[in-house]
Amino acid sequence: MLNMVKNASVQATDIYKDPYGYTYSEMVGVLGEVEADKFYRELYSGSQSSNKYKTITIKEIFRGPDTQKYAFELSDGYCIETVSIKRKTGTTVCVSTMIGCPVGCIFCASGENGFVRNLTPSEIVQQVILINGRVNRIVFMGMGEPLFNYDNVIKSIHILRDRKGLDFPTDGITISTTGPLPQMKKLREEHLKIQLTLSLHATNQHVRDYIMPHMKGYDINEVVQSVLSYSERHNRSVTIAYLLIPGVNDRANDVKQLGRWFRDKNVLINLLQYNETDCKAVRRPNKQELVAFRDKLNKVGLTVKIRESRGGNIKAACGQLVSRLNNRNMSAPKKKGASELDTGSSNNAGSSSRLKPSKRRYVNNKSKNGKKGSSHK
Repeated sequence: MLNMVKNASVQATDIYKDPYGYTYSEMVGVLGEVEADKFYRELYSGSQSSNKYKTITIKEIFRGPDTQKYAFELSDGYCIETVSIKRKTGTTVCVSTMIGCPVGCIFCASGENGFVRNLTPSEIVQQVILINGRVNRIVFMGMGEPLFNYDNVIKSIHILRDRKGLDFPTDGITISTTGPLPQMKKLREEHLKIQLTLSLHATNQHVRDYIMPHMKGYDINEVVQSVLSYSERHNRSVTIAYLLIPGVNDRANDVKQLGRWFRDKNVLINLLQYNETDCKAVRRPNKQELVAFRDKLNKVGLTVKIRESRGGNIKAACGQLVSRLNNRNMSAPKKKGASELDTGSSNNAGSSSRLKPSKRRYVNNKSKNGKKGSSHK
């Protein structure tokens, strides 16, 4: 028997305006099973007729040998970035969850732009729909901190996994997070069993606060324990992303602490090479430095993979290309359209008072729901 989800606040007109923000069962609860079945097939079959329901458009595509970066324009005139990476086994899509980002990582161009608003479930799903190629991996690793947009991100995953739509496998979905503790606890209890990556980048509080200045309220040891707890709860390997910054987080004590935390755990260390932005505080390590640090971690019993940096020739690091587009739109009148729709999750879902308001660009622009964007995420 079909489990219908009825929401009295959702009308048929809402669904037809922005249908990619709803699961099949939600549509059935409003439109009825026959109409919902027909409509869902139209949306996810790749037919040209579904184009009229899309609320984001491709503004520019930047192409590299195996990487493409899409600049998508939203209905309010702002732009986001989505990266597709072709691999032997298919295509990985790196999706954004926010316009800008409140975390402020020193190595990330998205953080330089401040925070405007969260993306809706529909805007997240459409990034996948509009990518060319056989997509078999989705990583929530683009602009924004996914868990500060918790409700909308979880809703988008349910839509992507919907058997009547894309029917995307759970194993092919990864959330990459800086580890806000309340949301990590919620994610642990979700019955999704998605892949999880923790952006750690440090082994002590002082260095992590320097690298991620707006995550100062979260104790690094508690953050590490939260990701290990997720691994144990779901019996899954978790990945620790560690961007190597020579002279900052590559010392003997860093090796020892990583060993203490992750030895004999179901953990893979992803050793990352900086994809250069305009940031002068971070030096890109050379291959010899990466290999030397990997070997040291191997000696203390850790499984480590050096993740190849891709897309440097098209500036594929988060926020690099879209900054100029959003700066250009700051004084332009906001466009109105289907994604003005209130999703119920709100554009401020998953907010946190731990993060101080940003003084960076964009933050004084109004978000979709009429509230000013802030950096309290």
